[in-house]
Amino acid sequence: MVGATKSTDYQFFTLLGIAFTKIDNPVLSLSNGFLFGLESALPKKVVLLISSIKQFFQEYFLYFFSAFRRKPGKKPLFRSFTLESSYLARPVDIQLLLPPQYENTVFGEQFFPLVLFNDGQDLEAIQLEQHLHEAYSRKGLPPIITAGIFPKDRMQEYGTAKIPDYKKRGKQAQAYTNFILLELLPYLEAHFRVSKTPENRAFAGFSLGGLSAFDICFKHPKVFGIVGVFSGALWWRSKAFNAKEPDADRIVHTYVEKTGKASKNQRYWFQTGTLDETSDRNNNGIIDAIDDTLDLISLLKKKGIPEKQIRYLEIQEGRHEPKTWSDAMPDFLSWAFAAEK
Repeated sequence: MVGATKSTDYQFFTLLGIAFTKIDNPVLSLSNGFLFGLESALPKKVVLLISSIKQFFQEYFLYFFSAFRRKPGKKPLFRSFTLESSYLARPVDIQLLLPPQYENTVFGEQFFPLVLFNDGQDLEAIQLEQHLHEAYSRKGLPPIITAGIFPKDRMQEYGTAKIPDYKKRGKQAQAYTNFILLELLPYLEAHFRVSKTPENRAFAGFSLGGLSAFDICFKHPKVFGIVGVFSGALWWRSKAFNAKEPDADRIVHTYVEKTGKASKNQRYWFQTGTLDETSDRNNNGIIDAIDDTLDLISLLKKKGIPEKQIRYLEIQEGRHEPKTWSDAMPDFLSWAFAAEK
């Protein structure tokens, strides 16, 4: 009769919680009567202290015992906040999706994997909440916390830190990196139960946001262990296109090539669509988006990243748009956070 025992436990804790949180229960009535009868004889600070202790116990027991009564659903919990960034000199809007059981954990003993997303404004069109809901419903994904970060000037805040492209775009990429590492992550750690281990932290983005996510993760392997690049703008160049050397001067490829060894603890997920674009600068019959991605994957392997730690998804007739990225999202989530890695 395990079920009956469980039900009895719920009833017991519920009644006990009510007993401690009702204003007129014997324990709290004693403090009420004590205060009522002796408040004139006690210092005001003592009266306020006892009242505060009583209020604390009311709220504490109500929270603690209500956890035994709540049954989490399968839908993520939506939260949002705005963070003032000194590095970006602007307020940054953040939207979170917490796992369904987030508020049911007691004493904060459970910490959850975290995935940051650039271009948080696109996550509704990408249907991230729906994908999480479906994954939780079929138990195909452990509980995670996602944070969508809203940009102001994508062409300046996204890019490669300290290396603007040949048109001077991405000049605020270092400031954006500082915001992520020194403002956003500390805030999330202080206010939400996010994991602090790199293997449980991912950063993902779309197009130019994917370039930004890769740049930040690759350069900070002790912070992020998982990278997600959806149709990454890996063409980002330090010099204008040169037909004699069509694949030269790609910023990410250049600094990865110059790296001694990449961190073997990082895992990389890449997605492209065969209709991401039509450009084929080297005339090899393969669009640049796919060429750039495959070239980067080849470099990562050359720098010591095991093949099993790299996932490449190529979507036939996939376009450079949220619909395609939505189609790819379940693959990214399951690959990044599956129990077996």
